[in-house]
Amino acid sequence: MTPAIAPHATAPDVPLLDVSGLAYDYGGVHAVQDCAFSAPAGGIVALIGGNGAGKSTTVQCVAGALRPRSGSIRFDGQDITTLPAHETVERGLALVPEGRLVFQQLSVHENLLVAGRVQRARADVSANLDKVYALFPRLKERRGQNAGSLSGGEQQMLAIGRGLMTGPRLLILDEPSLGLSPILVATIFKLIRDLNAEGITILIVEQNLHQTLAIADHAYVLEKGRVARSGPGQELLNDPAVKAAYLGVA
Repeated sequence: MTPAIAPHATAPDVPLLDVSGLAYDYGGVHAVQDCAFSAPAGGIVALIGGNGAGKSTTVQCVAGALRPRSGSIRFDGQDITTLPAHETVERGLALVPEGRLVFQQLSVHENLLVAGRVQRARADVSANLDKVYALFPRLKERRGQNAGSLSGGEQQMLAIGRGLMTGPRLLILDEPSLGLSPILVATIFKLIRDLNAEGITILIVEQNLHQTLAIADHAYVLEKGRVARSGPGQELLNDPAVKAAYLGVA
């Protein structure tokens, strides 16, 4: 299925997303410090690491939900470091946050319509709705049901669908498999591959390292808010140091 809003072309030598020197503090505690990574257009890039490594804080800064203390965030060659979240959405970034954060009292359909009101996607609401319901038939079945009454897996589908309603060029997924059954986890990772095949660039934060590194073109390992190592996903998956530190393999 072709996205209702086709990704724009980006010069091959310019990353779609380029982050350098990123720093963010929580009450004087350095959550992210001198973090640098990039994501090429059409790729799948992963940020991995243990709890408290700064992964979620980093992507919240990228999406404009947090204002970094210092550093640079460039999207398609333009500086978006200080843009608030509603403006980064209009540029084509969509964050699917950890914990889903759907509007509990609104119906499934209303949640999707709210996301579709952004200016960049307003003309394509019907097409994007059709796309989301085709991807998630269960959401179509429950379109009139309050989001708060959905299962965890259904809420995750809704959160991703809400992101897709904005017509994103870059879809940022923060712990999309958290709390899901193995069957639903497999479904989510297949969906990520399918969306990427349609041309959507993916930035994923995950603790399910096996499946994440298996699909990532490139991955960055964060430790204490810094990039400790990076490389192709399969290369890191086979790296003895990564196995020992994050996969529990000696």
